[in-house]
Amino acid sequence: MPADPPAGAGPADSVIDEIVREGARRMLAAALEAEVAAYIATYADQLDEHGHRLVVRNGHAQPRQVLTAAGAVQVVAPRVNDKRVADSTGTRRRFTSTILPAWCRESPIVRLTTQWQDEAGSFGQRSLSTVDYVYVWADGIHVNIRLNEEKLCLLVLIGVRSDGTKELIALTDGYRESTGSWADLLRDCARRGMRGPVLAVGDGALGFWAALREVFPTTRVQRCWFHKIANVLSALPKSAHPGAKKALAEIWNAEDREHARRAAAVFKLAYGAKFGKAVAKIIDDLDELLAFYDFPADHWIHLRTTNPIESTFATVRNRSRVTKGPGSKAAGIAMAFKLIEAAQDRWRAVNAPHLVALVGAGATFERGRLVERGQQAAQDEVVAA
Repeated sequence: MPADPPAGAGPADSVIDEIVREGARRMLAAALEAEVAAYIATYADQLDEHGHRLVVRNGHAQPRQVLTAAGAVQVVAPRVNDKRVADSTGTRRRFTSTILPAWCRESPIVRLTTQWQDEAGSFGQRSLSTVDYVYVWADGIHVNIRLNEEKLCLLVLIGVRSDGTKELIALTDGYRESTGSWADLLRDCARRGMRGPVLAVGDGALGFWAALREVFPTTRVQRCWFHKIANVLSALPKSAHPGAKKALAEIWNAEDREHARRAAAVFKLAYGAKFGKAVAKIIDDLDELLAFYDFPADHWIHLRTTNPIESTFATVRNRSRVTKGPGSKAAGIAMAFKLIEAAQDRWRAVNAPHLVALVGAGATFERGRLVERGQQAAQDEVVAA
């Protein structure tokens, strides 16, 4: 994790635009494929003298640029070979897309929002009983999709499965990231069969933590260093930022918990007299900031921050130019869902994915390394004595 605060960590606008357009392209392509599939299914029973279907797929047309609400995208439309002959004219019938006719160079994304909403709705109702999420990241994202009165606030859960892969768990709207909104989301996940994760990572300002204690009380807490650094620096004068960032890096990047605590004591000694509020932000939450040290060292880089959410939602936050006018919260959530779905293809598994299942099974790690059962028994005897 870089020592710099999160304000400068977002991708360039050109990258954001590219991913936004990719989401629109995928949705348009999916709608066209569904339209062709429905057309072919309608005439599946019409056969020629050899028993072959008269209406079949015929590859894809040449790519073409289509203007959508998310900008110009390149679309490769599926083609249909319709061998039927019209009785009235004696000419071959032709399939014509109602979503994107051959002459059309503009396709309003609004036409597809009903399909997106259906997909987002199905995603939000799926069973979670067959999946174990060992780690989860939680964050509330304010997206610049303007509805009737205010920006859309999205509550997001991303999890790590036992095989180390990351996936979106839940996405819904919330009221100012309140405890009640988070509790509703977590209770819904529990109702659909989700079991409590081993560790949850999030920003300290979230109402998420009170909700987590209510719904999944055994889940451990890791405060996000990404947000914490920004909070500490906001309580310091700019002249103190370079030294403070270096001192904070000595804490979160220490080789183990003992060295991290010593670095925290050095930070307190250096800044406590003049900037007590800034220091308190670290010292008061130190246990929850250092929880990641009880897990595999290969996973520390993933567990210190909510970066999986931050980096993903850089593609949808503050993009009023490309996401304006969804018309409803449901449509806004659907747009965000499809953009995340496109970004999810780029997510990679956590480091040392084979260790995730061990964490889920309750294995103990000391200084980031697995403690074998014999070692654990010996340690327990020492403690008992």
